[in-house]
Amino acid sequence: MIVLGIETSCDETGIALFDSERGLLSHALYSQVDLHADYGGVVPELASRDHIRKILPLIDEVLAEAGLDKSAIQSIAYTSGPGLVGALMVGAAVAQSLALVLGIPAIGVHHMEGHLLAPMLEASPPAFPFVALLVSGGHTQLVKVEGIGRYELLGESVDDAAGEAFDKAAKMLGLDYPGGPRIAKLAESGDVGRFHFPRPMTDRPGLDFSFSGLKTFTLNTTQKHLVEGVVDAQTKADIAAAFQAAVVDTLMIKCRRALRQTGMKRLVIAGGVSANSSLREALETMVAKENAEVFYARPEFCTDNGAMIAFAGCQRLMAGQQDDRSLKATPRWPLESLPAID
Repeated sequence: MIVLGIETSCDETGIALFDSERGLLSHALYSQVDLHADYGGVVPELASRDHIRKILPLIDEVLAEAGLDKSAIQSIAYTSGPGLVGALMVGAAVAQSLALVLGIPAIGVHHMEGHLLAPMLEASPPAFPFVALLVSGGHTQLVKVEGIGRYELLGESVDDAAGEAFDKAAKMLGLDYPGGPRIAKLAESGDVGRFHFPRPMTDRPGLDFSFSGLKTFTLNTTQKHLVEGVVDAQTKADIAAAFQAAVVDTLMIKCRRALRQTGMKRLVIAGGVSANSSLREALETMVAKENAEVFYARPEFCTDNGAMIAFAGCQRLMAGQQDDRSLKATPRWPLESLPAID
């Protein structure tokens, strides 16, 4: 089965072709980062308009790369939530219209299930069951995964997601959007021992997260070191290093706790923040001590992309699931509500 995957949940237009027998055939991604950088974050209306501008040319691009025409597409998977409703509607409208014209099935895919299954695209994918850390700009969750659609939420952020905290902390330091990669780069030249940031909710039982306090700590630390209204470059780097270390340690501690609590020996990390090299290093060190394994997608499939949607949709389509012709856009959609694949 050849599946066209369409991702338009936020500020990246991702298109891919996945073959259930041959694997990933082609993929393309257009990022709107430059468009939104001037505003310090994603502007929903602008995001929707840019998806409209890029989605059809990208579909043509992946078809050309795979040496196929539209008649070769046998089904379509598109992100139907969670996300920005306008952006989701663009992908849904194109997917359902094309499916109607071609007379093929279409299915709406849960964005976070796409992220969760993205490591399955690698040469050595994880086997079920495992614990998954889903960590992105909009979500920070620990999930027990017994199979596709068999998800148990173990813990989540009670306020900001980790990626959102990175973006907001970066703004306090005068860094451009998106904040995560900017802080990670700046932290490379920082002294991680100069400041000690708290590790929120690690001194109590449970697997929930909280990152709002780290934002406040970042703001207070920054303001204490203002000299004539600015912070010197080295102090900025030291704050970035301390902030990143606090987030990484918090995520690592909770992942270790989740592995011990479930008795599992496989950990999957997915989502945009999973591309952070410091986080990967910390988790690799932790799982080695726990006699466990860690799996993640290649960096290009950590951020939003069409390949993960095509793969996730393919699994459900092959199990006989498909949607009707209505446009399905669900801005809020609990992962654990998804049906299981037998």
